[in-house]
Amino acid sequence: MTLPTREDLIDFVYHEARLIDEGRFDEWLELWGTDSHYWMPLDYQQDNPNNMTSLMYEDAFLRKLRVERLKGRRTFSQKPKSRCSHVLNRPSVEAFDPKAGKFVTRTTVHYVETRLDDQSLLAATVHHYFEMMENELKIKLKRVDLLNCDAAFGSIQLFI
Repeated sequence: MTLPTREDLIDFVYHEARLIDEGRFDEWLELWGTDSHYWMPLDYQQDNPNNMTSLMYEDAFLRKLRVERLKGRRTFSQKPKSRCSHVLNRPSVEAFDPKAGKFVTRTTVHYVETRLDDQSLLAATVHHYFEMMENELKIKLKRVDLLNCDAAFGSIQLFI
C-alpha cells in the first residue's frame, strides 16, 4: 500500500478546488469515499451535524443529485451557469498518522460565486478528513465553516 505524503494531501486540496472552479463535477464526485459527507455547519463551532441544523449535510446521493441538477438542461436557475473561484491559503496538515489512517488538512478560503450580475464573496475555513480506499486518497468528510455562518445570505449553487 502506498501511503500519502503531506504534500499529497496539500496537492489534493488544490486539485479539488480546481475541479470545482472548472465545473468538472463528475471528476469531483470521484474524489469522495463511499460513506462520506459534505458538511456546512449553521452555528459557529458546531460539533455535530446530527443534533443541530446545518446549512448543508450531504451524503453521496445528495452530492450526486446536486451535480445532476447543475448539469440539467431544464435547470433554468442555471442558465447561464453559475461560476466560482476559490482563493486558498496553503493548506496546513493538522493530522498525519499513516498507522491510524488519519489525515486532516485545514485551509482558509475566499470563495466567489457569480451568475449574471450577482456575485457573492464568502470566507471559510475548510477541513478535509481523508481516508485511504483501494490505495487511493478519498475525502471522508469535508467540513466548511463559513465565517458568517449565522448570517442571512442567498443560496450557494456550487461547492465551496
